[in-house]
Amino acid sequence: MTAADRLQERLGYTLTDPQLLGWSLTHRSFTSEQGHGEHNERLEFLGDAVLQLVVTDFMFSHYPDLPEGQMAKVRAACVSRQALARVARAVELGPALTLGRGEERTGGGEKDSILADAMEAVLAAVYLDGGLDAARQVIVDLWGPVIRERAASPGARDFKTRLQEILATQGRRPVYTWEEEGPDHEKAFQATVSVGGVLLGTGEGPSKKAAEQAAAEQAIGNLSGA
Repeated sequence: MTAADRLQERLGYTLTDPQLLGWSLTHRSFTSEQGHGEHNERLEFLGDAVLQLVVTDFMFSHYPDLPEGQMAKVRAACVSRQALARVARAVELGPALTLGRGEERTGGGEKDSILADAMEAVLAAVYLDGGLDAARQVIVDLWGPVIRERAASPGARDFKTRLQEILATQGRRPVYTWEEEGPDHEKAFQATVSVGGVLLGTGEGPSKKAAEQAAAEQAIGNLSGA
């Protein structure tokens, strides 16, 4: 399996146009050395807009009580260079990059700036290949836990609070359990929420809080569909 194949597997989306993927992974340093070809900076510009739209839409739909100022802070945290580079490393984007010899020698595939820009370009490639629905699925899968964690502030009615309010009207209360796995630098948490011994939802995330939020969100959906 190639580095590009591993990247697409971790994205959860396989592009129908491999040239589009290659374009998104080509850094300016490579085309400068070759004297021809197209690097990924135009795609970065598009990917940034797609990411901001999907993150904003997700917050608007899932957090109806989150004020505008808080939404802006959550979005800024999710689209920051650090957040983009962190996601890029999680999907093993670095090894799939096409870099110039100079950048290769200086570890360009591990630089936050290069990884963040390429992550935006890859999102743009997914958008051009599969449309907004495909891009939304990739972004929600990769950024959803971060959005939930950032949005779960004391001033916001998060999913745990909303679930507690729903159950309180029925004289019931949620019970959460959680466990963690993975090394210290890359912990993963799984949580469950149940009522009276009946499982209502499960979730996972980069922290206990994020995992419980995801479990509560699923529980609310299950109760709504009951």
